[in-house]
Amino acid sequence: MLTIATIYWLTNTGASSARLYWEDRHTEHPTEPTTVPTGLASFAHDFSPVRKFAERDHKNIVSWWRFDRGSHWAAHDAPDLLVTDLRTFFGPLRQS
Repeated sequence: MLTIATIYWLTNTGASSARLYWEDRHTEHPTEPTTVPTGLASFAHDFSPVRKFAERDHKNIVSWWRFDRGSHWAAHDAPDLLVTDLRTFFGPLRQS
């Protein structure tokens, strides 16, 4: 914990790291489910989403993958899985 606090202090990034939470608290959230095409990649060592709740809030889930490795930092510890997932999700858009 001290290491993390020190990094934020020395790099002067504490405020910017908290910005996401401030913006989420001060924004108006949709009252109806989204209809935008949505994809989810769930990595083994990260929060595991509950599909029932995702489908409640997002009516157009077109991609849902659970991977056997990777974590919250998938771009660093499982980049091959992340890139494949992104290409699979966005691939049809290139065809249009």
